[in-house]
Amino acid sequence: MNKDMKLRIALILNTIIVIWVLFSLISMFTGFRFMSGQEVVLESTKLGVFKYFTVQSNVFAGIMSLIFLFKELDVMKGKIKRIDKKYYILKFMSAVAVGLTFFVVFTYLGPITKYGITSLLMNSNLFFHLLIPLLCIICFVFFEGTREMKIKEVLFGLLPVILYAIYYIANVLIHMEGGRVSPIYDWYWFVQNGVWTAVIVVPVILLVTYLISLCIWFFNKKKL
Repeated sequence: MNKDMKLRIALILNTIIVIWVLFSLISMFTGFRFMSGQEVVLESTKLGVFKYFTVQSNVFAGIMSLIFLFKELDVMKGKIKRIDKKYYILKFMSAVAVGLTFFVVFTYLGPITKYGITSLLMNSNLFFHLLIPLLCIICFVFFEGTREMKIKEVLFGLLPVILYAIYYIANVLIHMEGGRVSPIYDWYWFVQNGVWTAVIVVPVILLVTYLISLCIWFFNKKKL
């Protein structure tokens, strides 16, 4: 597939991602539900939606897709020759972030949730947990290849997770009572067996994130 065709497909995929993120965010923010028959899990409304890494990562991905949409249009129109490396790094970071969202939902949250994985794929979460992450990774890996990113820059993929971990742990510590934290404040149930488990959870999440980063970086270069 030639570069012009890849550019056009990337443009279409980024447009779809932006639309899906906007629709899903507005739906969750307002409490609009377009699916029924299953208990809602890991959803909130209004500003409460932004406490979830799921929402933060998807909004980040939506913003980067919007930026790339305009950058790719500029390339097509001949206004610029190529997209600057810094934008590729940010797009990479957003793909890693939603990739982690996808991984955690299907390997951790799905198995431990009372109603199973289907309860995590209802309404806005169908897009946030499944469709948007997959489309973001497909778009970046197959249609936005770049040789400019070096392997050391894979570490940038960990930054959103590190920042969120600081916020999440601080929130948990603030709401501790008798050495325990209510699931209301530990919404991903990471420390329900004790706050001490954070010393295991955080390194595991960072390791998984690094592996996701490495895979996305590797296949992005391979699919040029």
